[in-house]
Amino acid sequence: MVEKIRTRFAPSPTGYLHIGGLRTALFEYAYAKTHGGEFILRIEDTDRKRFVPGATEKLISILRVFGIEHDEGPGVEGPYTPYIQSQRVKSGLYEDWAKELIAKGHAYYCFCRGISKGKIDKLHKEKIVNLRDKCRNLSKDEVSKRLSEGKKPAIRLRVPDTGSISYHDFILEREISWELADVDEAMLLKSDGYPTYHLAVVVDDILMDINPILRGFEWIPSTPIHLLLYKYFGKKPPKIGHFSLILDPEGGKLSKRKGNVSCEDFLAQGFLPEAILNFVMLLGWAPKDNREMFTLAEYIKEFKNGSIQVANAVFNRDKLDWFNGEYIRKTQNSKLKNQIYNFYKGKYNKALLDKIVPLIKERIVKLSDFESLAGFFYKAPKVDTKLLTGDWKKHLERALKVIEKVDDWKLENINESFMDFIKKEGFKTGEFFMSLRIVITGSKFTPPINESIEILGKKETLKRIEKILK
Repeated sequence: MVEKIRTRFAPSPTGYLHIGGLRTALFEYAYAKTHGGEFILRIEDTDRKRFVPGATEKLISILRVFGIEHDEGPGVEGPYTPYIQSQRVKSGLYEDWAKELIAKGHAYYCFCRGISKGKIDKLHKEKIVNLRDKCRNLSKDEVSKRLSEGKKPAIRLRVPDTGSISYHDFILEREISWELADVDEAMLLKSDGYPTYHLAVVVDDILMDINPILRGFEWIPSTPIHLLLYKYFGKKPPKIGHFSLILDPEGGKLSKRKGNVSCEDFLAQGFLPEAILNFVMLLGWAPKDNREMFTLAEYIKEFKNGSIQVANAVFNRDKLDWFNGEYIRKTQNSKLKNQIYNFYKGKYNKALLDKIVPLIKERIVKLSDFESLAGFFYKAPKVDTKLLTGDWKKHLERALKVIEKVDDWKLENINESFMDFIKKEGFKTGEFFMSLRIVITGSKFTPPINESIEILGKKETLKRIEKILK
């Protein structure tokens, strides 16, 4: 019997899509598609304190920007609707499953006031946290009494004090096991009726027939809790695989605290979606050969032939710049013109963009480079005369006279006039054109200067030179 493949991307709508979240979605999507399976989008929004209104809609739209479309999920309903956990809570679904565990003796009511995750982490670090809550030993009569008094309990997982639990990680290709005495009795259902991540993810993965589960290394500590839940619900666990983290070049996990790492941030900086996606493809996955450029369709075709790597990936910004530059070079001029026009929200005239794009295409790394490189075409720059050196004044005075005599304003005529006059005056070619470049553009680094002044026109060129000479 052929194994049914159904992967899921299950983000929490707490803000923007992190670059690591995009990679998780991409791996899940590619795994499903390369095996002829289905890709499900499920929104895990049971942590209401961190919920951000509008984040779900934004997340779906950003995934679509990268070409990642879900087969089932919000807006594309399927047999397991709804795919938003807060909507599933209303049916009492998670509470019913939690009470089933209590009935079987695999969970218990907890009336204790919870402590913050920060406090728990601190206690763990100090090695003084007790993994067994005192409420686990309450008698049925004590529980009934507290319930009759109107106290609203949470529900915790009951973990045996002896034995072990294990699974085979199909990505790491090794068996991983835990002593049950070291496994936390995790909260499953909060006193407000909302499930925690541990209960909701397992219940929904069971009901939605998810297999396999792919996720990052950071989720390995949660695995024994989930394995116990599968066992207690009488269900066979799916295949589980954990892929590498994405590390910051300066060390540590790539995080929002160290800079802009959301997909929206990179798009806002002028990176092309296809370049970002191609870069992310290779963060923890390697093809059989040394190929680097992949469309999404090509990546899906090759995904199972390559390998998900165990070693952590490093977020190399220079490499992302390289990918984006390569994609810009490959883009048709007409498309690149529209991308620049849209990026700047129509700020720059399209007709002029038609002429400028061929000049700057080999020079820009991202769309946001356009303004600094080619803004002078639209607005005369402020010229720092400190940049002008040598015989710059003589260069400009002579250039003014030469330009005035060019009647047919075409590149070949401009080139010929300048080269004849440079030879006649005995100027150094590089120094002359640097003087002209700075006065016309305000910078030492620009598109070819003669091509630029052809686009600017004779009148504007003369105007800029005259202004500096005055």
